[in-house]
Amino acid sequence: MTAGTHPSVDSGHDEPLVDATTAARSSVRTSAAGLAGAAANGLLGFLLVVVITRGYGTVGSGAFFTAVGIVTVTAAVCALGAETGLIWMLPRRRLGGRGDAARVLPVAFLPPLAAAVVVGLAGVFAAGALGPRLLDAGAGGAPLIVASFAAVPLVVAMTLLLAVVRCVRPIRAYVGVQSVLVPVARPALVGVAALAGGGVLVGLTGWLLPAALAVGVCLALVVGPLGVGRGAALRPERADWSTFWRFALPRAASAAIDASAVWVGVLLTSVLAGQADAGVFGAVGRYILAGQLAMQGLRVAVSPQLSRLLGRGERAAAAAVHRQLTSWALVLSWPVYLLLAVFGLGFLELFGPEFTAGATAMTVLALAMLVNTGVGNVQSLLLMGGRSGLHLTATVIGLLATVSLGLWLIPGYGVTGAAVAWAAGIATENLTAFGCARAVLGQPLVDATLLRAAAGVVVGVGAAALAGVLAGGRGLPGLLVALSVLAVGCVGLVTVPDVRRFVRVTMRQLRGDVGAASTGAGATSASPKGR
Repeated sequence: MTAGTHPSVDSGHDEPLVDATTAARSSVRTSAAGLAGAAANGLLGFLLVVVITRGYGTVGSGAFFTAVGIVTVTAAVCALGAETGLIWMLPRRRLGGRGDAARVLPVAFLPPLAAAVVVGLAGVFAAGALGPRLLDAGAGGAPLIVASFAAVPLVVAMTLLLAVVRCVRPIRAYVGVQSVLVPVARPALVGVAALAGGGVLVGLTGWLLPAALAVGVCLALVVGPLGVGRGAALRPERADWSTFWRFALPRAASAAIDASAVWVGVLLTSVLAGQADAGVFGAVGRYILAGQLAMQGLRVAVSPQLSRLLGRGERAAAAAVHRQLTSWALVLSWPVYLLLAVFGLGFLELFGPEFTAGATAMTVLALAMLVNTGVGNVQSLLLMGGRSGLHLTATVIGLLATVSLGLWLIPGYGVTGAAVAWAAGIATENLTAFGCARAVLGQPLVDATLLRAAAGVVVGVGAAALAGVLAGGRGLPGLLVALSVLAVGCVGLVTVPDVRRFVRVTMRQLRGDVGAASTGAGATSASPKGR
């Protein structure tokens, strides 16, 4: 099932099996919606970081990022993996008043919300002791930590409700809340706080308020499809609890690690090197995560579909979808990371001259992210196939690499040490997950189309980057030259008949013209579909 369609409503009929090509094509429209949301989220997220760094400087932004890290990491832990459990289980249930999907809600929501309340209260009471250890003196540590822990139940509720929206509503509803509503509100409110002279605590409050708005919107979106108030049973059966949590609990730790990726580095850097370095590392991490948004958008769109295919045992179709989307993610993400690796100095100048100390860290992390995007969403293959234990193994191995190297490198090398530690964790986790997914599916996850796409991107972007460095160095002038060369190259590609044909086929797929896509799908080997 794609995120743009729904599970059957009050239907007991089995749906026909689909072949690999059909499954790959059916993911295109929702993938486009996911990518649009990712693009919006990336731009607005970048705007938010500009507002924070320009409004609060390195020390203030370090305190801000540390507080956000507390919220993010703690909420991810308290969610107990239930958000992924919802995405795995709801597509396999029936919606509506006579369906059994609503029975999952108490199972998925009650334990995480209880954990969030307990941990949040504990954090509030421990704020006085934690403040001096996590934040520099004079940063108002205790009030920031109180606000962070107090918001944990709200953020957990938003996370779980967004997972439900992702499964029971068209993808545009999820994108509207997750990628537009919240990202638009955050820089606006934080910017108002900064312009009004409010401190970091006021700015953090502006960052948290959109979560409350998102909870209200999500509740309104999910009540109807689930049949709540229209006869849908909310009392779960005993088997619902065991089935759900047998999958979700192994995911709990890995979900926390995934969601807290950059924030673990921020917190370690804040403790071991100081708030200023934490602020620089947070700014670097924003660029690194922004480059990953294309792959995240694709994952948002097709994870429910992968759950459906793998639940039926259609491994070839699932592998075809994975190969297609990996090619898309590579073409969209590798140019970003190659430019970040070469022109990190220029990108960081946009935040202010004091942030350029993170240029080397940017290069290290950008190169590591080539591995991350190059293997594709192998984590989703493991999770949607019910192999959350293997996914946990990969994430724990990656976290151990990050933390152990961080404890060793950050005290002596600051931001660069944190980047090397995180880069090692990224590469370790993704290569481990790739090996596990390949063994579980028994299907090839890389094909000639993907390799050609990788080679083409490296050659094209590498040539443009070289021209930029020779003409203007690694700062903003060189970056502008490289972007200009790339723009000219893209315009030139449009004159190639095979490229124009591929663009036409893709646009027809995005409009849902499957017949036209079928005709053109084999017309060009340039198409990034999995075969």
